[in-house]
Amino acid sequence: MDIRLLGPLAAEVDGVSIVPSAGKPRQILALLALQPGHIVPVPTLIEELWEKAPPRSAMTTLQTYVLTLRRNLGTAMGPGVPGAAKEVIATRHGGYLLQLPADRIDTGRYETLLAAGQDAAGDGDDERCATLLRQALDMWQGEPLADVPLGPVLSVEALRLRESRLVAVERRIDAELRLGRHGALLAELTALTARHPHHEGLHAQAMVALYRSGRRAAALEVYQRLRTRLVADLGVEPSPQLGRLQQAVLTVDPVLDRAAPARRGATFDLYAA
Repeated sequence: MDIRLLGPLAAEVDGVSIVPSAGKPRQILALLALQPGHIVPVPTLIEELWEKAPPRSAMTTLQTYVLTLRRNLGTAMGPGVPGAAKEVIATRHGGYLLQLPADRIDTGRYETLLAAGQDAAGDGDDERCATLLRQALDMWQGEPLADVPLGPVLSVEALRLRESRLVAVERRIDAELRLGRHGALLAELTALTARHPHHEGLHAQAMVALYRSGRRAAALEVYQRLRTRLVADLGVEPSPQLGRLQQAVLTVDPVLDRAAPARRGATFDLYAA
């Protein structure tokens, strides 16, 4: 069985989909797939499905939903492996678990690539870091769990995945800036700063890329645009680190021309005191 969570939910056995059409069984499948090999407690499943107001029949209904998942799985697996569905979606004391290797789920493969990319960055191998993080990001096919109803538990998981994706994008761009690929990053950073108008790290990366591309005035405009938004929307000024980056652009500080940072960490951290 292969499961995809980084986009619309998909789960297939030999090309046959086992994803139920009803929303609540889809939520259960998604929760189990996010923690393969780990028991998801019944109270967690009930909270996800009904929040703070479960019906009296919640336990019975939950069992029915699990049976639906097993039935779909068993049909896809065929009659040659009787009972196998119950072994894959297993009942354990206090909950259920999906007995499936993490690498059969796209989130598991994504997180493995992400960790490897971070290790490469720590080793100073920016080329490998950028390649691994690009491979991880290429696995995304839209918003996580795009067609699954999100209760309180899955909402947190979806937010975690979105934040992880944004961090991966930042780290990949940092590596590519250190490799001197500022020109190739301009279009992407323009789109990212428009999509995340209050994100200082992305704006810092855009400023560096523009400056290194010979567009100093545009780099300063990025700072001013961000400052205007922060003050108008949140009532705060840009951070001191970003202010120092602005000063570096204004004074044509040679540190901005370095292909690799003088200090460890992200491009944004390079300009911290």
